[in-house]
Amino acid sequence: MAATRDTIMTALARIALPEGGDLVGRDMIRALTIDAGKVSFVIEAESPAAAARLDGLRRAAEQVVLALPGVDSVTAVLTAHGPAPKPAEPPQLKIGRHPTPQVGPAKVSGVDRILAIGSGKGGVGKSTVSSNLAVALARQGRRVGLLDADIYGPSQPRMMGVNKRPGSPDGKTIIPLQAHGVTMMSIGLMMDPDKAVVWRGPMLMGALQQMLGQVAWGELDVLLVDLPPGTGDVQLTLCQRAELTGAIVVSTPQDVALLDARKALDMFNTLNTPVLGLIENMSTYICPNCGHEAHIFGHGGVAAEADKIGVPFLAALPIDLDTRLAGDAGTPIAAGSSPMAEAYAAIARRLVAGGMA
Repeated sequence: MAATRDTIMTALARIALPEGGDLVGRDMIRALTIDAGKVSFVIEAESPAAAARLDGLRRAAEQVVLALPGVDSVTAVLTAHGPAPKPAEPPQLKIGRHPTPQVGPAKVSGVDRILAIGSGKGGVGKSTVSSNLAVALARQGRRVGLLDADIYGPSQPRMMGVNKRPGSPDGKTIIPLQAHGVTMMSIGLMMDPDKAVVWRGPMLMGALQQMLGQVAWGELDVLLVDLPPGTGDVQLTLCQRAELTGAIVVSTPQDVALLDARKALDMFNTLNTPVLGLIENMSTYICPNCGHEAHIFGHGGVAAEADKIGVPFLAALPIDLDTRLAGDAGTPIAAGSSPMAEAYAAIARRLVAGGMA
């Protein structure tokens, strides 16, 4: 015997609602169709919130109709009278604007020391050093912040393993993110990662000013600022508008990199920012199979430069595959236990002992 509309509605009338009444008595059944043993209908709730609570009732309605003679399959769909209410949107924060006037360098609220990590050219591993040094300092018990100031090529979100957009409770204050014990902020967290930042100098300067002054950094012992390569607007803005403790310059040992590193050193000297030390990155390569040590980019050039200008030589870091893989995976190698993690820990201990971090 084939099911009819009446027999189906009678069966559905037995499905009681939590707040009283039944599906049929409350006129919630819509679009009932019967096609050769296939039954479908819509259960229309008063609101999307009510519909979300009735999925168990929907399944019960399907079962009671499926038990009727002549019914082979049942499909019931929940719907609601109106659209779901839109969630309240958080205040919007515009990043990238012209800088506001400021008289002289200013302290960043709650931050004890600010260290700029710079380089004369790109590709020397400055961002890798910055992220690992931040994590290493945090593991030494320091309260550490990391500001990715490389506006055109932000890489710290990837290296630190974060991709969430920072919140803003009032459209002015920026709430930074936490990763590996480090408080961090990057322009890359505020922009579409697939879109280029096409800004003139004033907008770069304004964005940096916002990330220094509007981020709720909290109480930090040290804020590391990962600078873009070169000697441009961002470097000038940072040195002139923030009270820097000093700068660390990263370079590879070959002559071309050192030529640009000397320009970075001269820039910091011109802007009265003390250089606290030099780091030679990609100093050596040790073959993982035979242990042979090769100096692909030369060796010792940065140490010689540090000795020449009278600043500390902080470390010679090798080319290391695990360091690259860890950075790509979002967990800096300094967060683990390995010879490279110990190398960064040694730099961190030296900075802490010298009162620089």
